[in-house]
Amino acid sequence: MSNQQLIRHAHIWILAVLLAVGLVAVVVKGGIAMRTQNSNQNHNGNTNTGNTNTQNRNSSNRNSSNRGATGEQTGMANMNSHDRDFIMDAAMGGMMEVELGRWAAQKGTSDAVKQFGQRMVDDHSKANTALATLATSKGITLPTTLDEKHQREVAKISRLSGAQFDRAYVKMMLSDHKKDVSEFEKQSTKGADADLKAFATQTLPTLQEHLQMITALNGSQGGNSNSGSSENSNSNRSTNRNSNGNGNSNRP
Repeated sequence: MSNQQLIRHAHIWILAVLLAVGLVAVVVKGGIAMRTQNSNQNHNGNTNTGNTNTQNRNSSNRNSSNRGATGEQTGMANMNSHDRDFIMDAAMGGMMEVELGRWAAQKGTSDAVKQFGQRMVDDHSKANTALATLATSKGITLPTTLDEKHQREVAKISRLSGAQFDRAYVKMMLSDHKKDVSEFEKQSTKGADADLKAFATQTLPTLQEHLQMITALNGSQGGNSNSGSSENSNSNRSTNRNSNGNGNSNRP
């Protein structure tokens, strides 16, 4: 074989080796790129999953907190709007009566206010339990904590003390029980849900008794105030008469 042929063969082998090395490099580089891309995709997927889980947990926590004050209304599909409003209002109002009753039993100045407060705790706790049992039988979860509006009302009363607390508590109970009696009378006659109607009918006499009690208590507080005003007025008139009498006796 001549030298020229050897050189051509050598060139061919060198070119073949270079091509082979180039192909290997391309394959290796492509594999690395694919692994990097997959790794990034997995990382992003895990990050998104983590964010989604965090959002779900936050949403769950918010929903759980809201349910405490609003209850679950999924079982109310068969109730009309009036029945739905009544059962939720009755639950919220009953909880507030119990909470305020505890404050009255502790902070009330007069024995009458303390006794009425304890009566509210006893009677409304019993009614709240009966309402919760009725709601559960219908697949309804009632609120278990006061909403912001009722919390503010309780806080406003509980900050007071002495005679000021007694007057504010009696005034609120008088207003609330007038409203409660009216709503329970309406529900007992016009309610569509038979069980809820029966609950209103059974609870109404207790609320009417509460209204009579708090009306008398409010009257006794107003009577004391009027009595004091009368005494002051009588005292002023007596003083004036004495002053006039003394003035006349000094005249010649």
